[in-house]
Amino acid sequence: MMFVFASPRTGRKPSLTPMIDVVFLLLVFFMLAARFGTDMALSLSAAGIGTDYSGPPRMIGITTEATTLNGVEINLKELAAALETLTETSEDIIVLRPRDGASLQHLTDVTDVLMQAGFSRLVLVE
Repeated sequence: MMFVFASPRTGRKPSLTPMIDVVFLLLVFFMLAARFGTDMALSLSAAGIGTDYSGPPRMIGITTEATTLNGVEINLKELAAALETLTETSEDIIVLRPRDGASLQHLTDVTDVLMQAGFSRLVLVE
């Protein structure tokens, strides 16, 4: 007794279309999710007002150990008085820059001191 099998077929090549689709979708996802440079130019104009930053620098650095004003360590109680000499009005922009794992509580404390002193235009940068 002899078995008769169908003639052998040639092997099919796998379709690459689904794999190309997946690679394309991953590419699009990572392009959209990527974080593009953190050192881009920052416009310090307030939304809707359109005024530019003017006057001497007013950069408040906030770290885990200290608070600095333009790179010089300062006591939190003296911060508002020191800023008054650097500003013309209480509407001048003040830049806050938390660094080195500064706590949110410390940032909130600095913001509270500035708001109580009448400074309302605070810009938080990374």
